Amino acid sequence: MATPLTDQEKRKQISIRGIVGVENVAELKRGFNHYYFALAHTVRDHLVGRWIRTQQFYYETDPKRVYYLSLEFYMGRALQNTMISLGLQNACDEAIYQLGLDMEDLEDMEEDAGLGNGGLGRLAACFLDSMATLGLAAYGYGIRYEYGIFNQKIKDGWQVEEADDWLRYGNPWEKARPEYMLPVHFYGRVEETEEGPRWVDTQVVLAMPYDTPIPGYMNNTVNTMRLWSARAPNDFSLRDFNVGDYIQAVLDRNLAENISRVLYPNDNFFEGKELRLKQEYFVVAATLQDVIRRFKTSRKNSSTPLSFESFPDKVAIQLNDTHPAMAIPELMRIFVDIEKLEWDTAWDLTKRTFAYTNHTVLPEALERWPVQLLETLLPRHLQIIYRINQIHLDHIASLFPGDMGRLRKMSLVEEEWGRRVNMAHLCIVGSHAVNGVAEIHSKIIKTDTFRDFSELEPEKFQNKTNGITPRRWLLLCNPGLADLIAEAIGEDYVKDLTQLQKLNDLVDVDAFIRDVAKVKQDNKLKFAQYLERECQVKINPASIFDVHVKRIHEYKRQLLNCLHVITMYNRIKTNPAAPFVARTVIIGGKAAPGYHMAKMIIKLITSVANVVNKDPVIGNKHVDVLFMIPATDLSEQISTAGTEASGTGNMKFMLNGALTIGTMDGANVEMAEEAGQENLFIFGMSVEQVLALDQKGYDAMQYYMAMPELKQVIDQIKTGFFSPKHPELFNDITDMLFKHDRFKVFADYESYVKCQERVSALYQDQKQWTQMVIKNIAASGKFSSDRTITDYATQIWGVEPTDLKIPSPSEPREAIEETARALRKI
Repeated sequence: MATPLTDQEKRKQISIRGIVGVENVAELKRGFNHYYFALAHTVRDHLVGRWIRTQQFYYETDPKRVYYLSLEFYMGRALQNTMISLGLQNACDEAIYQLGLDMEDLEDMEEDAGLGNGGLGRLAACFLDSMATLGLAAYGYGIRYEYGIFNQKIKDGWQVEEADDWLRYGNPWEKARPEYMLPVHFYGRVEETEEGPRWVDTQVVLAMPYDTPIPGYMNNTVNTMRLWSARAPNDFSLRDFNVGDYIQAVLDRNLAENISRVLYPNDNFFEGKELRLKQEYFVVAATLQDVIRRFKTSRKNSSTPLSFESFPDKVAIQLNDTHPAMAIPELMRIFVDIEKLEWDTAWDLTKRTFAYTNHTVLPEALERWPVQLLETLLPRHLQIIYRINQIHLDHIASLFPGDMGRLRKMSLVEEEWGRRVNMAHLCIVGSHAVNGVAEIHSKIIKTDTFRDFSELEPEKFQNKTNGITPRRWLLLCNPGLADLIAEAIGEDYVKDLTQLQKLNDLVDVDAFIRDVAKVKQDNKLKFAQYLERECQVKINPASIFDVHVKRIHEYKRQLLNCLHVITMYNRIKTNPAAPFVARTVIIGGKAAPGYHMAKMIIKLITSVANVVNKDPVIGNKHVDVLFMIPATDLSEQISTAGTEASGTGNMKFMLNGALTIGTMDGANVEMAEEAGQENLFIFGMSVEQVLALDQKGYDAMQYYMAMPELKQVIDQIKTGFFSPKHPELFNDITDMLFKHDRFKVFADYESYVKCQERVSALYQDQKQWTQMVIKNIAASGKFSSDRTITDYATQIWGVEPTDLKIPSPSEPREAIEETARALRKI
């Protein structure tokens, strides 16, 4: 064993980050990637034995399996998370230290697996972590996009997108499984035969699976995420070659493989593109073939005559939003056309198998596929959808004779603005459970969005409030706070986050208050140093770190935040001598490439930052506007009430000791219930007040004329104060705010500004601020994804979490059978 380095020798070490500048990151990765891959493969080796042992255990016990279908899995980096889950972090840290390397530098080598746009994909990743930690036999199924969410650059204040080539150096965490490659069919026609309809003359694309291990926390369980990659079949037409069309044949292969080439970046705006529909069907067709193969080859079914009667007892499929909705007609096609089941039997099995999670109530985000496109691409599935719809409408008509309005509203096929299939309606009709992702969101979908369906089958609709995994979002990202909590209440909270309630006993303990404040300040100092070193930006670590980090979208109201920044600027300019609590305002996020208004909002934010940060009168007051930060004092969750389904960023900030300023929207409502509304900064209209304003008619001009500060801010934007070379640059924004602002920025402006004044006042009393921080951390236990998954498991999927530990690979195979017997007794 090497001798530990002295302090002097440590200082002489040259870290990777110290050798090169930011502009040489690509060169750095080429030169030092072998260190990262060596460590990653070492850690992976500790995973593989547990991975195999887990699959052996599932074969022996033959549990009901859960399949989570999602077009997005925002997994992020795996190295540090895997070390934490396996309990290897300290050993790896010591080994890397002895080699004279820097662990943080090696972790920075890893590409970010950004196969998602934001909350939807990150939620799926958290769920996989919790499923493994709770010992569920669960699988994640999605697409292995070659290019994930785009990399964002800001040039001259504008967002510029760059491709995210995350696989360019390889991925040490995945394992290709060509032996399970499957065909997926497109186009063709339906031929009526004596044995029933046959889908013929199709084009075939092959689905190649890549498996990634998903470790549970300290329980030896390693589940699987299987992502499909599109491959063209190898059966080239020799006739084409003979006539010299070899090049075209190769190009056609590329067209087939485009299916898994890139993640669609518009996750809150539906675009009816053929490639997107291909992606959605591609993943469900491959996945259902895999699910049925596993069902048929299970220990029980491989030794007895096959019967699909037990299918819903052994298979639960969760649809993460409507993107995998084609799984419903696809499973019906398999049951009816291939397995030759009667329609009624197949439909009963299908409904008992599927459950659907709704993630949005925004009309523009709901998927509605044109009938003409479905008829071309998936003709047999359209026939099945038509039959499902006819039976559904016949049932509605029998219950409500003559109610044509109800039939029109509840039909799967919409006739207005061109014939389209409403995928949310298909999911509701084809599932045994439908859930929203926060109490207020679930109420809205029951009483408004899907009211007719809820009245028909009220027992089908549930709530499952979202959650986050504390392993990644506390242990990994904030080790100082995680260690402090462990010292105070023990380490069991990592798997039972409700134990954080014990921190309430320490709210008035001065020593603990000081320790929490010190952890926060250390995080702020570390980030300030990072910014100065890497970006040559200096910020005041004593200021309020006021953070608004999420996708740029009108409903998330980054504009409201921006108006407040300008208001603060104007107040300081008017009275520079007045006392002022320093702030560093961080507004960060990506705009979908085709979303013009979101890109204009980014340009406005950067333009305001250029003026505010460079004004000599403001400089010593320190109101900085930046674009990224992990150390947060104030978390901005300011969507219009009734528009944010849940949010998970709010939970992450709460768990990490940030206070929330927000509306009573999404999970903010439950956060206020858990922590006490007095421990959040709540402002703005309620859902009921928003609806009342809609009925009355929202008049933006009324607010503009009534509030001088708001008028001044808007006039500055309109007249080019922040864009002197192009005075009309932001006309699209001001026109939207006055003429068609669905999210009512002006209506909440006054309440928001006054609430921010309360924030500044409290921040001056650091003890009281930190006490409120502790109360929020103590109240965040409900928002663990372990709790969310436990609710899904017991109330929708019909499975029970277990804390049984699978025998490690070092134990004999017989240990699996003993554990299996113990599980059966439970």
